[in-house]
Amino acid sequence: MTSRNELRLLPWSGPDGKPCFLSTDDDDSRLSRLADILETTYLDQAAEVLDHAIELLSLPESAPVDLRAASADLTEALGQVLRVAESRGQRLP
Repeated sequence: MTSRNELRLLPWSGPDGKPCFLSTDDDDSRLSRLADILETTYLDQAAEVLDHAIELLSLPESAPVDLRAASADLTEALGQVLRVAESRGQRLP
């Protein structure tokens, strides 16, 4: 829960790539719920990307292009998960 004097780090960036923050007294506001949904989506997608990477790495031989694509997907997912973790960590009591 966000206290009245704290900003919530949102799971998306602004158009300039800088972090976006939410200041609200209502953890159930429309924007807070949207952020919660997106955080859950990011975590679910990261799990899927990880499963795919594990499958790819279990093959006897994987094409370099496939490994590169998996690495790019893992990098993006890790960035999203770290932002979610940071945001949730800031909201711990």
